[in-house]
Amino acid sequence: MAQETLNLEQEVVLVEELGNARVVTLNNPKQLNVISPKVVVLLAANLEKWEKDENAKLVIIKGAGRAFSAGGDLKMFYNGRNSKDSCLEVVYRMYWLCNHIHTYKKTTVALVHGISMGGGASLMAPMKFSVVTEKTVFSTPEASIGFHTDCGFSYMLSRLPGRLGEYLGLTGARLNGKELVAVGLATHFVPLEKLPELEKHLLSLNTGDEAAVGSAIKEFSTDVQIDEESILKKQSIIDECFSKDSVAEIISSFETEAGKEGNGWIVPVLKGLKRSSPTGLKITLRSIREGRKQTLSECLKKEFRITINTLRARISGDVYEGIRALTIDKDNSPKWDPLTLENVEDEQVNLVFEPFEEDFELKVSENEQDRWDGKYEDSAYCHQ
Repeated sequence: MAQETLNLEQEVVLVEELGNARVVTLNNPKQLNVISPKVVVLLAANLEKWEKDENAKLVIIKGAGRAFSAGGDLKMFYNGRNSKDSCLEVVYRMYWLCNHIHTYKKTTVALVHGISMGGGASLMAPMKFSVVTEKTVFSTPEASIGFHTDCGFSYMLSRLPGRLGEYLGLTGARLNGKELVAVGLATHFVPLEKLPELEKHLLSLNTGDEAAVGSAIKEFSTDVQIDEESILKKQSIIDECFSKDSVAEIISSFETEAGKEGNGWIVPVLKGLKRSSPTGLKITLRSIREGRKQTLSECLKKEFRITINTLRARISGDVYEGIRALTIDKDNSPKWDPLTLENVEDEQVNLVFEPFEEDFELKVSENEQDRWDGKYEDSAYCHQ
């Protein structure tokens, strides 16, 4: 094991080749292992190499410090706000990578403690085995800052029970490790104190046999019992409110439920909803609902269009205002434009969903023989 590399903080992705196992450590703990352009490039290059290497049979991914990954580097997007398409390359690469993580041919294991949010969670949920702990915190809070549920989450959230996907996407509500297992966004719950021992055991197996790996993880895992106050116990209310046709109707229905005895939990959630970007909420609701009828690749192509159009501020600059309020000035007082849901017209929302010219769409191949084609380097964007 190359122990000496473990202290090189500038190495944002650490890679170890141990027998038939490949271990990836997201290694930017001071920034909660955010996904930077370098992270995306290194992950994609290594995953492609290992899928084609018959000696690589098991891939483990984990995060250094107290987070798995807090998602995309928001400051990077903010700093590029005045330069046209400054972040297009990393966005293209990330969505392309998401497709390969979902469809990876080798056995994959995510060991997830701490924060796993937004795009960071896209490195967890699609794995064949995603192991969470009592310290795991998941959320998709993008709508609150004028963005949308991306990196494949319009596909994943739309397939959760009932209207839970709409609820999580619109409110940014958090799930803990046990809740993630209960809804199927993670496969196993393992107490944090056992995680190092589990990793050591997986490496000692020196195999990628899915049954053997699954059996080994099960030995360390515990059955989950959902707490009575868990949001998963509120499914009937969520289904009732979040099945409404529009964001405005969802909020109105949620307000009605909040007035009933025993529903005090709704009040802070409702407050957060009302503080969120009206544009982000409308786009997110439509994207998740479309996701129910779309394949993974269709969802990723759609999300790519939405992201690029959002970063281009085609209908609103809310994403930059949201990042400013949350991470730059930290005043938590965003000035949304438009300010209200009524002023976000459906015709405007349609614009961010419009397909690009064919050459400028995200290229994800569904053919086995050329599944690693479609890289950014070969796209029309790179040759503009």
